[in-house]
Amino acid sequence: MSPERVGGRVGGARAQIPPQRGRGIDNVVVLVEARNDEEPSLLGLYHGIALTDRDSYYAGSLPDTVTIYREAILDICNTDDEVVEEVAITVIHEIAHYFGIDDDRLHELGWG
Repeated sequence: MSPERVGGRVGGARAQIPPQRGRGIDNVVVLVEARNDEEPSLLGLYHGIALTDRDSYYAGSLPDTVTIYREAILDICNTDDEVVEEVAITVIHEIAHYFGIDDDRLHELGWG
């Protein structure tokens, strides 16, 4: 699947976020890259300061980022439908970190 098609799936995944949560996302950029050089099997990564950890020093900060690693996702998927599902899971998982939800809780919720 091309980078453009995966990027389109990222937008579709963001649309699955409940509106009350989606409106709360501010100053976050979602990127699609080929692969994480340090951890090649990593599917996605949130880099920033979770809402639950922000203080008055956060004002004026650069945007937080969610990076989706296209090649790692393609490595574990056999069909386009699986790619769509995995992109959605990964995007929602990483954006959940923005809201301060940790990996243990995400696994409990089925978004591990």
